[in-house]
Amino acid sequence: MEPYDVPHDGPYDVIVVGGGPCGATAAHVLATQGFSVALLDREGRIKPCGGAIPPRLIHDFDIPDHLIKAKVTTGRVISPTDKEVDMPITGGFVGMVDREEFDPWLRQRAAAAGADWIKGTFDTFSRDEAGVATITYRPKGGDKMETLKGRFVIGADGARSRIGKQTVKASEKIKSVFAYHEIVRAPDPDDAKPRYGARRCDVYYDGRFSPDFYSWVFPHGETMSIGTGSAHKGFSLRNSVSRLREATGLDHLEMVRHEGAPLPLKPAKKWDNGRDVVLAGDAAGVVAPASGEGIYYAMLCGQLAAEAVELALVTGRASALAQARKRFMKEHGKVFFILGLLQRFWYTTDKRREQFVKICRDPEVQRQTWEAYMNKKLVKSSSKEKFRIMMKDISHLLGFAKT
Repeated sequence: MEPYDVPHDGPYDVIVVGGGPCGATAAHVLATQGFSVALLDREGRIKPCGGAIPPRLIHDFDIPDHLIKAKVTTGRVISPTDKEVDMPITGGFVGMVDREEFDPWLRQRAAAAGADWIKGTFDTFSRDEAGVATITYRPKGGDKMETLKGRFVIGADGARSRIGKQTVKASEKIKSVFAYHEIVRAPDPDDAKPRYGARRCDVYYDGRFSPDFYSWVFPHGETMSIGTGSAHKGFSLRNSVSRLREATGLDHLEMVRHEGAPLPLKPAKKWDNGRDVVLAGDAAGVVAPASGEGIYYAMLCGQLAAEAVELALVTGRASALAQARKRFMKEHGKVFFILGLLQRFWYTTDKRREQFVKICRDPEVQRQTWEAYMNKKLVKSSSKEKFRIMMKDISHLLGFAKT
């Protein structure tokens, strides 16, 4: 289904600004419920992303198999001294998608459900004489500004959200890392040079490639994503990816495209303005610390924002908008807190990164890591097992552990 050139007359129930996985999901949920929805999207923008999605996302959001470009069955972590630890996935897989195909499919699904998919770039938020939210935007290929009116607005326009800056001031304080990746053609299976696995995700914890985050080589079927991230100003992400491609024997492969964008480090303290706007996805800061995982959390956040807006529409209470953040943090706040501690502690020096990779050899650590990732829940374990892992972590940190 093609985007609309002209929106319908009269105020929408909801205007969704941003058509990534978060915004497209929010628009789909609301349109399915019969609300009038405008999905305003700046077409052509692709976020740098490894493309990993867990089985829970595929199930919860009914993702068809043809969008899954690869099914990863092993994760490999690599230390600063080039030590490798393979972490096999038991009883599941990590799905890999290409955002150039995945995002448009989500927008098309929202449009098929009844949302007006409008191509254009958000400019300003205001209210008319009656207090109705008004979005001013520039249509794609147009010179004159146009407007949309709606009872509520969902801001899903990414990190450093423009609508967030204009309506929810706390959103300006979200700290970010900057990510950059290159999509390149996958190597020929007979090419022995590249360090690459078609069903394996490689994660590099190495200060040469990122002083405070990690770098990756992820398969996408016929292509692959090679990227890195850092919050250090002045650190060249492009040069880092070039070094990583050279170190892995992937420098001779054809580059298809490249993208860069900021990734928020933790959820914003406030997502709504208490009246007619709620933020979601990267605009609300829901990229997981340490892992940088964002697609699942973005789509969940879009769903929760849509349900909060639906409640506000049905009850007439704008206070319902706060339910989006409340529900998200209740389910995932503890995970984000723990991952934030992990990133701040283990990613600071190569010595600590070396020890972190050693910890990943532990079968119980591997089991809990994959179960938590695939199911998006903290894995329960006995007090004895928690104590054993904690003591092993301490021994690695202090340099007592031999393996």
